[in-house]
Amino acid sequence: MGILLALIPALGWGIQPLIARKVGGQPANQIFGTGLGALIVGCIVFGFAGTVTGVNFAISFFAGVLWSIGQVGQYIAFTQIGVTKTMPISTGLQVVGTSLIGVLVFGEWPALTAKLIGLVAIILVVGGVALTTVTDHKSASQSIARGLIVLVPTTVGYWAYSALPKAVNANGIQLFFPEMLGIFVGALVYNVATTRGHGLVESQSWLNAVIGLVFGVSSLAYIFAAKSSGIATVFVITQLNVVVSTLGALLILHESKTSRELKATLAGLALIVVGSILTATL
Repeated sequence: MGILLALIPALGWGIQPLIARKVGGQPANQIFGTGLGALIVGCIVFGFAGTVTGVNFAISFFAGVLWSIGQVGQYIAFTQIGVTKTMPISTGLQVVGTSLIGVLVFGEWPALTAKLIGLVAIILVVGGVALTTVTDHKSASQSIARGLIVLVPTTVGYWAYSALPKAVNANGIQLFFPEMLGIFVGALVYNVATTRGHGLVESQSWLNAVIGLVFGVSSLAYIFAAKSSGIATVFVITQLNVVVSTLGALLILHESKTSRELKATLAGLALIVVGSILTATL
């Protein structure tokens, strides 16, 4: 049952970029819609599962705010380098960063063998990311550089979102509402800062709420899947989202690649997935 549930975030997180590009709008529209939809799901969960309070609430809320920073970075990068390059790079940065935080901060991979396997996994992921950035056009190389300038610092938000809940001793489902509330507040702050609130009333902001609904349901499914089959197994399955988003961008969004670029991207995706599997088995 847990494996079947894990397919929901694998698919849901994979189609989010496709929905964003199809619905359109600026990053401000997309992040507001994401925050709104996520909050709706969060409120439903709050109704039957409750929430944490005090410091635990604050930590979970702050994690959600930081996640919104990472998501904004993705939305901006979509406009600069497309989904087929953004998603593998973003996923790679998340896997590497989260793994290193786990080792350095939380003492994960304590055995020497685990550290060596983890190092191999990180090398595979980095190599996979490098392959997905292969391009035959000089102008595309310059665009990738601009995309990296956005993705590298904003991915810190994703790292914090993954790490902060580890400091909270509570049922994962009870962290859900404050996290979704934090995402919504982060989206509001970004809109006020970049559009002076005008983005809040634009139709594309509300249409993009579909992204948040998909994200919320997928995240909820991840929690139940992890309880059923364990985090390691579920994490591996959910990493298929990068395959879904990248192939979807090629087939549905018609992002173009030369034959050499396509082969390099597919090889890169394979390395990212293998590296992710290795980190999840430690």
